[in-house]
Amino acid sequence: DQWDWEKVIDKKDRNLETLKATVRDVYKALRKTEMYMAIQYDYIEEILPREIFFITTQELEDRWPDKTPREREDAICKEHRTVFLMQIGDDLKGSGKPHDGRAPDYDDWALNGDILMWNDVLQRGFEISSMGIRVDEASLDRQLTLAGCDDRRDLPFHKMLLNGELPLTMGGGIGQSRLCMLLLGSVHIGEVQASVWDKATREACAKAGIPL
Repeated sequence: DQWDWEKVIDKKDRNLETLKATVRDVYKALRKTEMYMAIQYDYIEEILPREIFFITTQELEDRWPDKTPREREDAICKEHRTVFLMQIGDDLKGSGKPHDGRAPDYDDWALNGDILMWNDVLQRGFEISSMGIRVDEASLDRQLTLAGCDDRRDLPFHKMLLNGELPLTMGGGIGQSRLCMLLLGSVHIGEVQASVWDKATREACAKAGIPL
């Protein structure tokens, strides 16, 4: 249920500038989609701000050390409407725990992040995309050790990457149903996605006037 993308990059492009520029490109596409929807359908309102706000998980913890990671996300999204939360996976200085879990052999924890948007209907932060610059030899080596996953070093992909035999890439995914929910002001994902729901869910949604 995602638009997944992946592209090959040069070694020199493994940096925050490349990550932020790509995030802005993705966000521009989302804003254009919203603008098109607002023109086509009178009941669609443009809610996305012109610019996306960048912040790291450590900066977020420094600002709200007493809040949970989820509460921090909600707070920053309510304040800035659209946020790219960066550097997910490493332990934070205050709690000694990561903001959220990330596989050690996927994104570089120093060069990744989530696009989060404030959902007025649900009154909380809403993840639309997870993306990042993928691991290279050095970051894979480091993250496998930190995660206690050194046994993966002998797997074909990991061995080839550690030996410098694979191209460097970046990529991510955009949640289709989540984006539809946000733009249409839906309460439940069943309003925009065909699926099977248990009886309790169907009855609760029917009582609340939510068409699954």
